Amino acid sequence: MKETKEFQERAINTIRFLSADAVQQAKSGHPGLPMGAAALAYALWTRHLKHNPGNPGWPDRDRFILSGGHGSMLLYSLLHLTGYPLSLDELKQFRQWGSRTPGHPEYGLTPGVETTTGPLGQGFANGVGMAIAERHLAAVFNRPGYEIVDHYIYAIVTDGDLMEGVASEAASLAGHLKLGKLIYLYDDNRISIEGSTNIAFTEDRGARFEAYGWQVLRIDDGNDVNSVDAAIQEAKQDPRPSLIICRTHIGYGMPNRQDTAKAHGEPPGDEELNAAKLRLGWPLEPRFLIPEDVAGFFCQAVSRGAALEAAWKERFEAYRREYPELAAEFERRLKGELPSGWEEALPQFPADPKGAATRVFSGKVINALAGHLPELMGGSADLAPSTNTWIADVPAFQSDNPLGRNLHFGVREHGMGAIVNGMAYHGGLIPFGATFLVFSDYMRPAVRLSALSHLPSIWVYTHDSVGLGEDGPTHQPVEHLAALRAIPNLTVIRPGDGNEVTQAWKAALANRHGPTLLALSRQATPVLDRSNYAPADGLLKGAYVLADLGEGKPQALLMASGTELAIILEAGQRLAAEGIPVRLVSFPSWELFAAQDSAYQASVLPAEIPIRVSVEAGVKMGWERWLGPQGVAVSLERFGASAPYQEIYRHLGFTPEHVIEVVKQLLAER
Repeated sequence: MKETKEFQERAINTIRFLSADAVQQAKSGHPGLPMGAAALAYALWTRHLKHNPGNPGWPDRDRFILSGGHGSMLLYSLLHLTGYPLSLDELKQFRQWGSRTPGHPEYGLTPGVETTTGPLGQGFANGVGMAIAERHLAAVFNRPGYEIVDHYIYAIVTDGDLMEGVASEAASLAGHLKLGKLIYLYDDNRISIEGSTNIAFTEDRGARFEAYGWQVLRIDDGNDVNSVDAAIQEAKQDPRPSLIICRTHIGYGMPNRQDTAKAHGEPPGDEELNAAKLRLGWPLEPRFLIPEDVAGFFCQAVSRGAALEAAWKERFEAYRREYPELAAEFERRLKGELPSGWEEALPQFPADPKGAATRVFSGKVINALAGHLPELMGGSADLAPSTNTWIADVPAFQSDNPLGRNLHFGVREHGMGAIVNGMAYHGGLIPFGATFLVFSDYMRPAVRLSALSHLPSIWVYTHDSVGLGEDGPTHQPVEHLAALRAIPNLTVIRPGDGNEVTQAWKAALANRHGPTLLALSRQATPVLDRSNYAPADGLLKGAYVLADLGEGKPQALLMASGTELAIILEAGQRLAAEGIPVRLVSFPSWELFAAQDSAYQASVLPAEIPIRVSVEAGVKMGWERWLGPQGVAVSLERFGASAPYQEIYRHLGFTPEHVIEVVKQLLAER
């Protein structure tokens, strides 16, 4: 079908008014972006985007991100029109209970949605992670004549995205890494919720991105499809990431709301919507109109996508014949399967009363696994020597060495979090990001989205308590474990010795349905002699009986996570020596324990031991669930202090002596 100017306008208006009709029917939503950016999307989706609606998970597809997720109806309209399994009835159920068209796109819910977006800047930064993954996997697997990994990452980004700091962090790193497969269309409509962007956002955005090392292209009329097409073609030829600044008009076509904040986030109303249709030559009825010739044009994406994937599969089969081991490894990684025998690489640490920091043991586990898990890739926010996350004898990922598996994220925690998520969205890698636990605050939105999207991102947080010592309360997490445990679908693990660290990594690698957070110490903790205590693989159930000490039925139960495990161990031994039998419970993960059946939970925390004391160097919030009505938390309800950690623990009550005192007082009160 020939794309005449008249036909092109009807096809673009189909996108506009499908979106606006859905927003109006829902009486909720954001019509401005879909109406203003429809021509950008049309140019990209009909002339450049390599995808297969019949198989949304085709590995070598281009990725499309709608970073301004509030304009979700633009994406849903495109998915429906191009033949994804998203019916017109689903569009009519926009923002309704149980529909696959929620207010902001959700990965895993709607076929064809590559990322969960809406919190501005996240999708922008996710794309950087996808581009890193594409570049690395291409370097690992491609061979001359066999480019089996060769795709672009496209996005429509907004003024709001570019205002958010997370986008700036990610853009800076993307420019440094010369991620040329990254092409972003900037919907430059110059309107935000409060009005014109001139009230708060007046820097030269193009100059900023040029300074980051991006190619910057400019289009004066975002409705000029040929100009958008030409700019994308030019962007593909440049080794740098590209930002195409497209001057658009929010709510295009609405006679009273175009180019105003009123177009952004509320339904247009029947009168304004009908006036827009009249202005653009669109029938007032029926709503959700898709002209037959327009439907046929967009649905060409189905046959075109099938042919693209078939050609790729043919190339891949030739690749398999030439490089069978590489092909098998590529398929294994994309399925998210771990290689057989990987668990044999997990280290076991001998008993050691002096021990080491759990961050040190984590570094040893990473390096023990790295040779067996070539897909393990990550880095730190400029803290690798402190977080112990550097993979030894492996180079850093850089523009001139994409085979590297160590990532220098720089001091960019939030960007790091969203980039790691982008790597996880892409597939083929096991990505991790590391910083101090206190700085999880800088990246909490990305951590939350990893949980919402069920991504297997791994978060490595060291310096996990006031035990870090002299750096003081600015660097000492207090409320952080409680806050992170409050995130649904995030598995938080705070291991207590070296062998629990090994099991924590085992749990993280086995968790393919959500993120895992490892909270690790700066200060040393002993490695327990497991011939005297339960095996460390009890960690996989979240909590386990470390030992029952003393003669007779336990009168009290002591439980702890992390480095405080050593404190209850000493307290328990001394109580038992005084004739007070106690149960010791290692409790590294509430989430893993909550997932066990009630019989197992009761076997660890039996009702007949009502005297329970938890010991953790953080706020007690949440421990009530496990303590029961007669339990007491030895916790920290204040900020820390700057001093050697032994002094801090002594002054704040994290000592065996204080734990013993608490137990005896509880027993005396019975």
